Amino acid sequence: MTDYNNIMHLANPTNTIAVLNRYGFNFQKKFGQNFLIDENIVEKIVREAGVTKDDFVLEIGPGIGTMTQILCENAREVVAVEIDTKLIPILKEDTLRYYDNVTVINEDILKLDINKIVKEKNNGKPIKVVANLPYYITTPIIMGLFENHVALDSITIMVQKEVADRMQVGPGTKDYGALSLAVQYYAKPEIVLNVPASCFMPRPNVDSAVIRLNRYQTPAYDVKNEKLLFNLIKASFLQRRKTMLNSVSNGLSNVTKEDLANALESMGLPKTVRGEALTLEQFVELSNLLAK
Repeated sequence: MTDYNNIMHLANPTNTIAVLNRYGFNFQKKFGQNFLIDENIVEKIVREAGVTKDDFVLEIGPGIGTMTQILCENAREVVAVEIDTKLIPILKEDTLRYYDNVTVINEDILKLDINKIVKEKNNGKPIKVVANLPYYITTPIIMGLFENHVALDSITIMVQKEVADRMQVGPGTKDYGALSLAVQYYAKPEIVLNVPASCFMPRPNVDSAVIRLNRYQTPAYDVKNEKLLFNLIKASFLQRRKTMLNSVSNGLSNVTKEDLANALESMGLPKTVRGEALTLEQFVELSNLLAK
């Protein structure tokens, strides 16, 4: 059995710099790389994710393995998916070499068959996802996990603070939009930790937050046509300043202005209403009316 006390943990500036210098590693801006250098924060993230020895964990974007080390020490098994080929030798030959419960995959997470991994590694049972995600890819990754119906227990991710806020806000706020509605349809979001920019190397321009999305194991809403619901939501926010009648009729070819006007009227909503005024429940009701 591995003695974890003798392993050099990465979550401090000295150890991180030592590893980067050893491999002559340069940060890739295109991958949005910012490595955590605060061990207290790393341990809190893993704790908030509720990782136990019974869990299979998928980590997206392990970097040099800072959080992967702590995940390996707390989970039954970890699969870490890293897109940057230059980080693979660091992970496999150095920072994770003492852990026998981790598999490193050099792949783009958006092209990976995650359902296959869940089936092979966890008998298709719900997994926990933990990640430190760059801004540009946050929404595609989260929506990919949900829309592909990956068996999920929870997703615990560190993202830009404003993105975390966007996931949990309600109608009538400037941050409310398609991401808010999609996340809240599939899961219960909760910001569990705020992380200042000083906890990263290189230091980003904005603060981050850790948000945990607890997946609903049974659907929270009775939806007749899920695809129609999400197309309706996306179309409603494509042109935020326009009324729903205009933005949806422009964005959806299979919904007529007349049908939408009739559906809004039957819900007691004015024809001038905008998407940002509707709750998730109202979007579900509207899509169910249109599905008829």
